[in-house]
Amino acid sequence: MRARAIGVLGLLLASLLPAAAQAPSAPAPSGAEPPVASDVRVGGDAKQTRFVIDLSRKVDLRTFTLADPYRVVIDLPQVTFQLPADAGEHGRGLVKAFRYGLMMPGGSRIVLDTSGPVRIDKAFVLDAADSQPARLVVELVAVSRDAFLRAAAVDRRLPERAAAPPEQRPAGETRPTIVLDPGHGGIDSGTRSAASGTDLAEKALVLDFALMLRDKLQKTGKYNVIMTRSDDSFVPLGDRVRFARQHNAELFISIHCDALAHGEGEAEGASIYTLSDHASDPDSARLADVENRADVISGVDLSAEPDDIAGILIDLAQRETKTFSLQFAKDLVKDLGGAVRLHKHALKSAGFRVLKAPDVPSVLIELGYVSNRSDLKDLTSEAWRSRAGDSIAQAVDAYFTTRLAGGPAR
Repeated sequence: MRARAIGVLGLLLASLLPAAAQAPSAPAPSGAEPPVASDVRVGGDAKQTRFVIDLSRKVDLRTFTLADPYRVVIDLPQVTFQLPADAGEHGRGLVKAFRYGLMMPGGSRIVLDTSGPVRIDKAFVLDAADSQPARLVVELVAVSRDAFLRAAAVDRRLPERAAAPPEQRPAGETRPTIVLDPGHGGIDSGTRSAASGTDLAEKALVLDFALMLRDKLQKTGKYNVIMTRSDDSFVPLGDRVRFARQHNAELFISIHCDALAHGEGEAEGASIYTLSDHASDPDSARLADVENRADVISGVDLSAEPDDIAGILIDLAQRETKTFSLQFAKDLVKDLGGAVRLHKHALKSAGFRVLKAPDVPSVLIELGYVSNRSDLKDLTSEAWRSRAGDSIAQAVDAYFTTRLAGGPAR
């Protein structure tokens, strides 16, 4: 199953990415720290724009373009980004904005959102010289859409993407397997707190919580617990679903935080989501749309996959799975509600892609709103996190006790 799924994913990527991305980046010297990106500049106009990043040492790069929306993707070896806090929020010329981060262990990515179709005129890295740092330079030129598409069609071949092998189920393991899925990661930071004096990324908050929850569940000795990511790596949404299915997971828990933009009102408390074609309310639809765009943010949209994989992502085929998902969600609402503050409508549904495995009961937990000061204080409180983790573990115990006994939901 695993080899076939990854092979199909490789074929998919081969249809999406150009050959410019083929050559592997040169590895860092043995034992060396990753190079540091310390500053960034964007200059130019609507016809020609230059993007420059200062680096502590020279690295290899590979670039390609994508349309709808128009993007320029720059892949690098792993880089430590120490750019200004607001870097990327505003662009200039052909670059509207940009984002950056770790894509996978050993690899980083920068994605430039462009105002229209562009051609990569030049892309290179200069050695450090005369007290000046090494510099990554990408020069873009505006072109017509037809010219863009013709150029992009010239080279559309890419060997299968390197992927770290998932954690394997130990031989003889008979305990139920639970997959914990900390949202976002790497280049995709998720939402960020807007409170004065804070700059906390959702990806870090949910990873810390998931690691704590993993430890609590493992200490019971009842479950085989694995994670879609255990560090600051980007994992495409489809890969998260495949990961759970490849490991024959019996429960999938995706962990996120929410936020409301300034002027959209106030909301607080935790929510539990199950999958539905039709969102239970407008806020649920908004949140699902934001979360489902994570793969576009990474520079590669994996939504248009071959039929056998697309079935995993969009089908609601098994009614039994939906029933078990809802049963666990109700257990969560009951147990979490006794320990932490819940949203006024705590049980919701929406079309989250990470919940679309047809044979793995799945829920998505929104721990709270980073746009709410009270929730943010809780999310950064060790005591609150431990209390919430205990409640989730209690709901997990109730769910599997019911399933293993074959009895009705409590």
